[in-house]
Amino acid sequence: MNTFKKIIFLSLFALLYLGCSSDSDIETPIAPQAYIAQNVSYGADDHQVFDIYLPKNRTMKTKVVILIHGGSWITGDKSEMELISGLLSASHPDVGIVNMNYTLADAENPPFPMQIDDVSAVVDYISSNKSTLIMSDNIGFIGASSGAHLSLLWSYAYDTNNQVDMVCSIVGPVNFTDPAYNGHPAYQSLYQLFGSPSIDFLETVSPYHRATTTSPPTLLFYGGMDPLVPTSQGEDMDEKLTTLGVTHEFHFYPEEGHGWEGANLLDTSSKISTYIERYMGSE
Repeated sequence: MNTFKKIIFLSLFALLYLGCSSDSDIETPIAPQAYIAQNVSYGADDHQVFDIYLPKNRTMKTKVVILIHGGSWITGDKSEMELISGLLSASHPDVGIVNMNYTLADAENPPFPMQIDDVSAVVDYISSNKSTLIMSDNIGFIGASSGAHLSLLWSYAYDTNNQVDMVCSIVGPVNFTDPAYNGHPAYQSLYQLFGSPSIDFLETVSPYHRATTTSPPTLLFYGGMDPLVPTSQGEDMDEKLTTLGVTHEFHFYPEEGHGWEGANLLDTSSKISTYIERYMGSE
C-alpha cells in the first residue's frame, strides 16, 4: 500500500470510529464542583421557591429527586423534608435533590390545579436548565401526606414527557371517592377545601383514578393507626396498581399513624434507598 492509499485508509478508519462512538464512550465528568442554591424562585408567590443540591462530578446523566412536603395542602414547608434530604445526600451522593415549597391553599385558592401547576413549573425549571446546571431531566418524587398526593397525581396524570423514573408516597391520600371518607373527621374540611366538588372532580384529583398501565414504579408506605388517611387508601392503591400491572411495593405498618420514628423509620429509609438505587441509577 503506497503512502497516499495509507492516508486515505487511516482517514476513513478515523471517521468510521468517531461516527460509531456514542457520547457515553467519551463522557467524562464535566461538573467537578457541587452546586447548591437555596430559595430559588420559580414564580411570583413567596412559597414558589425550592432548594437544589447537585453533586460534584455530575454529568448529563445525573438524575434528580424532587421532595414535596405535607401539611394538608394548606400549611407546611420544605424544611420538614430536610431529614430525608440529608439521608439522600449521604446514601446517594450521585443523585441531585430538589426540595420544593408550593403555593399554599386557602378558601379563595383551592389546591387543584394550583399546586399541580407548581410541580409542573419546578419540573420545567429542571428541564430548561439541565444543560447549564449539568444534570438529566429524569426525575423521581418522594412526597409526604399531601405532598405524596401531589407526587402521585403529577406522576400518573401530568408526566407527558415520561420523565418520572419512580415515585414514593409516604401516607399520601390517593382516592377522594373512597367510602371510608364518609363521616371521617378529615373529610368535611377536605371537601370544603376543594370547593364542594362533584364526584367527577374528585376522581380527577385522585391518583387512584388516574393511574394507568404506564404509571412509573411506585413505592407506598402507610400506617394502620393513621387518624387522617384511612387504611383502605393504601390497600386500594396497592390492589389497583397490581391490577394494572404497574411495578410497585406496598409497605404497611399496622401500629403506626400518620408518620413514624424508630425502627420503622429506618426500615422506610432503607426501602426508599433500595428503590432509588434500582430506578434512579445512571442509564
